[in-house]
Amino acid sequence: MEELRIPGPTPLPNEILQAMSKQMINHRGEEFGRILNGVTDKLKQLFQTKNDVFLLTSSGTGGLEAVIVNTLSPDDKVLSVSNGVFGERFATIAGQFGAEVIPLRFEWGKAADVDAVRQALQAEPKIKAVLVTHNETSTGVTNDLASISSVVKEFDKLLLVDAISSRLMSMPTSLARLDVSCLKDMRYSGISSGISLF
Repeated sequence: MEELRIPGPTPLPNEILQAMSKQMINHRGEEFGRILNGVTDKLKQLFQTKNDVFLLTSSGTGGLEAVIVNTLSPDDKVLSVSNGVFGERFATIAGQFGAEVIPLRFEWGKAADVDAVRQALQAEPKIKAVLVTHNETSTGVTNDLASISSVVKEFDKLLLVDAISSRLMSMPTSLARLDVSCLKDMRYSGISSGISLF
């Protein structure tokens, strides 16, 4: 088997390939309902949350769009913590939706400075949410999500996290402490692409 050493897609285990070769089931039938409820319950356990978990048939970008349109309104102020391509993409999505994006950019290859996040929130009290990419794939930098989360909570703001390329088990805080996050199936779990978790 050829090895892929990239964030995603990842090689698929044989059991996944075999499961994908089965016939389709009725997406409105009882069997599908049982499967969906079982998967959702297990995801809540995995994410350490009692909050709703949604599975979207979309790309990671589609998942980020869902995060934005389901938490923000046009003209809401958002602080965009960015240190790479995907942080900029998250900000662009918010801006296209109509949010007023306040950029807080850091040098690519460097992690976000938590004190700078605190200062930005102090300077603009009308910020509703903070956008941050946990693991910035374009530079290989992982932002200190636990510290950023603590600062955002001090100011009682929403924390919206792009966790698309984060290995879930390496995240330093449970998803229960985050307001909304978007994860991508193939990036860490060895399954085929096409589902975003939100």
